[in-house]
Amino acid sequence: MTENNEILGRTEESVINNTAKDQYLTFTCGEEVFAAEMSLIQEIIRIPDIARVPLAPSALEGLANLRGSIVPVISLRKLFNVDSKGKGDTQRIIIINLGQPVGFIVDQVSNVVAVEKEKIEAADGISADVKRDFLKGIIKDLGGLSLIMILSFEALIDYEFSQLTVVQTQNSGTGSSYVLSPGKEKSGASQTDRQMISFSVAGQDYAVDISFAREIVQLPDSLVKMPNAPPYLLGLINLRSQLLPLINLKDLFSLDSQIVDEHSRILVLTYKDVTIGLVTDAVSEVLRVPVSQIDPVPSFISNVKNLMDISQICRLDNGNKLVSIISVEHLFEQHAIQDSINKVETMKDNTEEITSVSDDMQQDAEEQIVVFKLADDEFGVNIASVQEIVRLPGELTRIPKAPDFVEGVINLRGAVVPVIDHRKRLGLPSIERNERQRIMVFSIKGMRTGFIVDTVTEVLKIPVKSIADSPRLSNEQAKLLGRVANLEEQHRVIQLLNPDCLLEEVDRVQLEHIEDLDS
Repeated sequence: MTENNEILGRTEESVINNTAKDQYLTFTCGEEVFAAEMSLIQEIIRIPDIARVPLAPSALEGLANLRGSIVPVISLRKLFNVDSKGKGDTQRIIIINLGQPVGFIVDQVSNVVAVEKEKIEAADGISADVKRDFLKGIIKDLGGLSLIMILSFEALIDYEFSQLTVVQTQNSGTGSSYVLSPGKEKSGASQTDRQMISFSVAGQDYAVDISFAREIVQLPDSLVKMPNAPPYLLGLINLRSQLLPLINLKDLFSLDSQIVDEHSRILVLTYKDVTIGLVTDAVSEVLRVPVSQIDPVPSFISNVKNLMDISQICRLDNGNKLVSIISVEHLFEQHAIQDSINKVETMKDNTEEITSVSDDMQQDAEEQIVVFKLADDEFGVNIASVQEIVRLPGELTRIPKAPDFVEGVINLRGAVVPVIDHRKRLGLPSIERNERQRIMVFSIKGMRTGFIVDTVTEVLKIPVKSIADSPRLSNEQAKLLGRVANLEEQHRVIQLLNPDCLLEEVDRVQLEHIEDLDS
């Protein structure tokens, strides 16, 4: 750290530690002066290297590494449609704690002011380019400034980044981890709304009240198997020094069995000081649903085996989508769950041995990643997903009537393989063709497709503990770039790609007939 950075750190640390009740940090964005409540501010930092995130809202600058944690960074200028200033020496990132750290780039941090409550006025009557919904109030005639606007960072997030209601904040040692936070009620939201976390199992949608959900973690590559365990008890993992039994909902609910893959997640539930992990196919989103859209299960099926844990049905999309609400109380009372909990209790004498085995497995677990570049940012994909990597020919063969998104085709050992510009797929600016570019060939649901990348740089073995879920910034980004490798010692953030989500279903169907067009 340079001397200037050390001085900045000491100065801004002293500012952060001075958090009296009515104190505000003032800062500028464009021509306006804003204020933030000191109680929300975690720290102030210079602008570090930021990894841009394709398919995210335009106001998102990208992801930054803050001492091992991945923090989304948002540009206030872009949020407020102020002309971009570019990087300047006075710019800073204010880290706001909204249940998870979120960074906001401001033009300049000014000072800390103490304000009496009676001097804070409502923002109803002001004339400014900032939406009044984004303001908690205004301060007039303070420190030679005619107007200081107090920002509501919660409103900013709700307006532009609603997907950040569930975000990655820590690494659990089992892969990536989410901490679940219900957040604050949106303005005007009904106090009778229910907030739930939804997930899918064997193609069906379920939900539980978020008050029971502690966190979400990735399924580790290895776990401790238990002798003579029933099929629904997959085994044990060590989650922050606590033995956690993993319950496979497919087996527990007698649903069609599917292979557990990289999309599978463990939903950690706690009830009456007892914690278990439910293995799901995928965790979808946080739902806020009016109670008027929630109905009890019809009485004639409420006692049917495997349906007793389903207490209510939630109607979404005008009734076109139904989500089964699991009663956590009933679930924990099941004999199968109680039996699993009891098995863990009987193994407490062996906790040290099991924890050691689990820690060793997690320490050794790695994922082999092919790293490539698009623009100045690094991306990666599991090596098992890559069929091959080939040079970009001088010219791609164009096919009449081929879909617009297809740059052309190549002949790969007698097979016609469509080629797509990866930059265009991710909404990045195009570049001239050059000799460093490569075509990465993936098998997407059984169909080989090539994607042009700027360059393929290396193959890395990355510890599973260094891979986390990306902050959910948009539905498309969450599916396509849902994970991130945080290589803190190397100061690198590598966004990990899910090739299965590179093509929309309609595009994939079009590509299936490209050989017919060629003939």
